[in-house]
Amino acid sequence: QVQLVESGGGLVQAGGSLRLSCAASRSIFNTFDMGWYRQAPGKPRELVAAFTNGDKTNYSNSVKGRFTISRDNAKNTVYLQMNNLKPDDTAVYFCNAQMLGTVHAFWGQGTQVTVST
Repeated sequence: QVQLVESGGGLVQAGGSLRLSCAASRSIFNTFDMGWYRQAPGKPRELVAAFTNGDKTNYSNSVKGRFTISRDNAKNTVYLQMNNLKPDDTAVYFCNAQMLGTVHAFWGQGTQVTVST
């Protein structure tokens, strides 16, 4: 079992920045791909950014050039740096840990990000 705890969400004006953190309850980066998803009201959950196959990164087109995913192995923590935020980025952001080679995954509880005009 893995617990994921997100933090760092909040209210920010358009053009501002936030950094989300996701702390895992144990060391899992060698056996899980980590990522961030988001879900806006009335919309399906979508991938924002993720590590794949180790150190490779994958971003949705809507956030490329604005968001950066990173991790601190010593702290078992994954980050999402979000710059130049837009109102369309408003959503609940979820941390995801996908076990390599399987469909088994863990999710955090989510953190709200609201971007005002």
